[in-house]
Amino acid sequence: MNRKINKWVTTGMICSMTAGLVGCGQNAAQSEAVSDKTAGATEQVVLHVLENDTAKSEGYLQELLDAFNEAYADKGIQAVDANMDEYTDLAANGPYGYGPDVLYQANDKLMTYAADKHIIPLSIEEFECYEQVPNEAWEAFKMVLEGKEYFCGVPVNIQAPMLFYRTDMLPKNWENTWDKNNNKKPDFIENWNDLYAYSKSLRDMDTSANKDSQYGFMSSLNNLYLSSEFIFSYGGYVFGEKEDGTVNSEDIGFAAGNAMTGMRTLKQMAGLMNEECIDDTITLNRYEKLADGSYFCTVSTPDTYSLFIEKLALHYEAEGLSKEEAHSKAKENLQMAELPALMPANGDLSAASEGMGESDWVSTVVMGGVNGYGISSYTKHREACVEFVNFATSFDMIKTRVDKLGIAPTRSDVAKECGDTTEMIFTSLSEGRIYLMPSIKAVDQIWVPTQTVMGDIAKDAFREKKGETAKYVSEDDFQKALETVNKNIYDAVYTLAE
Repeated sequence: MNRKINKWVTTGMICSMTAGLVGCGQNAAQSEAVSDKTAGATEQVVLHVLENDTAKSEGYLQELLDAFNEAYADKGIQAVDANMDEYTDLAANGPYGYGPDVLYQANDKLMTYAADKHIIPLSIEEFECYEQVPNEAWEAFKMVLEGKEYFCGVPVNIQAPMLFYRTDMLPKNWENTWDKNNNKKPDFIENWNDLYAYSKSLRDMDTSANKDSQYGFMSSLNNLYLSSEFIFSYGGYVFGEKEDGTVNSEDIGFAAGNAMTGMRTLKQMAGLMNEECIDDTITLNRYEKLADGSYFCTVSTPDTYSLFIEKLALHYEAEGLSKEEAHSKAKENLQMAELPALMPANGDLSAASEGMGESDWVSTVVMGGVNGYGISSYTKHREACVEFVNFATSFDMIKTRVDKLGIAPTRSDVAKECGDTTEMIFTSLSEGRIYLMPSIKAVDQIWVPTQTVMGDIAKDAFREKKGETAKYVSEDDFQKALETVNKNIYDAVYTLAE
């Protein structure tokens, strides 16, 4: 990426973008905010900040607001919680004065707003974090217009599906039976065939009356983001590229390569789960189920680390440990790792890994994204918003966010101090093992079609168990299902939008 950033031609261009539109958040508190100066203000500017639910529930947002308000008390700027759902629709609410001034979102969502001029472009060189954030993270917020690059977000953390498990739930003899390459890592954390084998062994050993108390790998297989490895590892993609390197939303790639093989693998893995894998149930109960030992491992994103710790600590407290001992034990035992790096090239998870050579594997590729801050086009206080985002992306506040939430920060200085998770993720990104969500509006249309088909393919495993007719048997069955996904996305982006 060229570090020389194009700015809007003039301030007038920014103003013309929002001319005639009502400013953001014109409630009683904001009506008092008439000044956009960061110094010498006689009347207070009030900024409404939208954060994600985890940051709110774990106390990070309040800590950020308190720290900012203390630092800017003499500058006439105050930041408050926007008190909105984390997925509020800025496009619908902003023009009528109900949207936030500053919002924290994933790159695809922020850039969807940016494409319709609901988010303002930024001169990112003015942010203190500029030199500390890798190019790949800035690229996630890039928009190209008439050959010029504009950036509409400031990166905070990188997201990718991660495997969460407990070291105190590892089999006692794992070093003898599940470490064939003697590298001190369990095989089932390194490749999908051993993860399948270990999950099957847990199911076979389940002695509960209904055989429903002991599972291995558990995930909501209808969720494209969390189960993207079954698409992208086998050559599928979201959108292709035009000759100029920009995204081509007419080229939809969910049926590309050997993605049909990945769908067969998804169905096979579903057979070791329960029917909750066909919808969002596992996404909702994964914290509790990992804590009580029902699930050996599950999939989530780095920013949910604190939620796993919280549930696991409560589990240890229930066993008799003090609050401090329980929290310490939870942090000691909870592990967050990348998903197993190798998937079977032929899609057969049941094959014994010891009989497989290098050509029998493909690298696991997952979907990722970058979360960051954007500034609403409808705010009356652009400069104050810039001050807030600069403060929120400072070393101290990102370090605090890591400590409270367990995120993988994009700031290299914070990442260096906090451990190797971010370095590991960025390495995977540079090596093509993380497929970043395209930062265009059309991404909005990929979720429902993929969720519908992936959930139905997962359900096929339970149709067979119930003696019903399976819908997906041959490669052609899986291929046609993915082609339907492509068609439905295309129709949603183009045909139905006309």
